[in-house]
Amino acid sequence: MLLSTGATLPAWAQNAAASAPTAQMESVDPEAVQALQTMGNYLQSLKRFRVVTDHTGERVLADGQKLQHDAHATLEVDRPDHLRAVMRSARSEREIIYNGKTATLFAPEQKYYASVQYKGTLAQLVDELRERYGVELPLADLFAWGTPEAKTQKFDSAMYAGQDYIGNDLCDHYAYRQAGIDWQIWIASGDKPLPRKIVVTRTDDDARPQSVSLVSWQPGISIKPSTFEFKPPTGAKRIDAIQIPAKKG
Repeated sequence: MLLSTGATLPAWAQNAAASAPTAQMESVDPEAVQALQTMGNYLQSLKRFRVVTDHTGERVLADGQKLQHDAHATLEVDRPDHLRAVMRSARSEREIIYNGKTATLFAPEQKYYASVQYKGTLAQLVDELRERYGVELPLADLFAWGTPEAKTQKFDSAMYAGQDYIGNDLCDHYAYRQAGIDWQIWIASGDKPLPRKIVVTRTDDDARPQSVSLVSWQPGISIKPSTFEFKPPTGAKRIDAIQIPAKKG
């Protein structure tokens, strides 16, 4: 149910709204930038983990109406060069498996897979998949935060926005503005600053489509080595990985 323009907020909501910090546009709070660096350093220190995300995105129709769509992804990681990502939605299902030598993209429904020889870090693999093959890895920024590749120097504004609970975790809420996007992140308070929620709004599109990712963590878990080895199921067909043409200029 939507509130009408003149609707009155309940008392608890009024109190929360009154205590919320006021955004100071076009200013960069160094502590908000440092929060990302601290979080990134902690993420880079995690050798082995499982992370799960439930993602809601928006598709904008020609008449401006927005339609939401949901997706789910599970990533299992053993640094520096082992990854398995399983991505599912009502529209598609795919897996990415990397064992430090070979990266494989598998579509279980179609039973097609493509493999390429590759050797590099997970951050490098993320860039390679995006730039050469047009494949986006969910939560790709997890592998850039805390590294020189993180674009923390290009903020138009950065601010602290108070605290909220995400699940059972009390989180510090930050908001950032960069070219083409506004985005927010909720980082768990305390000595394990894990990102728990991420909201991205496109500002280079007049419709301002938005995506929301809720993130759950299992750091330090035991993962079987076989998790990172791809064995084609019966009937699976290998196809060539087609590279995106290099941009001219």
